Amino acid sequence: MIRHRMGAFALVGLLAVAGAAPASAQFRNEISNDLRKCTSASGPGLLVTVDGVKASQGDMRVQSYRATKADWLEKGHWLSRIEVPAKAGTMTFCLPVPGPGTYGVAVRHDLNGNGKTDITEDGGAMSNNPSINIFNLGKPSYTKVGVEVGSKVKSIRVQMKYM
Repeated sequence: MIRHRMGAFALVGLLAVAGAAPASAQFRNEISNDLRKCTSASGPGLLVTVDGVKASQGDMRVQSYRATKADWLEKGHWLSRIEVPAKAGTMTFCLPVPGPGTYGVAVRHDLNGNGKTDITEDGGAMSNNPSINIFNLGKPSYTKVGVEVGSKVKSIRVQMKYM
């Protein structure tokens, strides 16, 4: 009887670990910018059009997050990331999401390509184009950036801001 209970506890523990693995795998997915994944027949996802890219130099980084207090802009909590060379003007990105829900998008233009945020040179944008000021220190609330995504692809536009 004791051996049977120990086996049952071991099985429950194994199932808990197995169930946790997919949850941790949901973060930090580096993907290519495959616009074919954001057609009218696909989804769910976000088709993000970025306006006002300052120059064709450096790198663009676009990341999706769940628009929750626990995940929005938290280190390592991004769902998908696309990094590509910057092109001046307008750029478009496809960010598939795991399922219907509320998501936020953060965009950064690393103008000199050094991998660091240079506040006086680099640009940024976020879904719903929230105001960024001294009071929110560049991190507006998840409630300001949240975009509802259903079972289809949702198109949004963001405007780059530079200092």
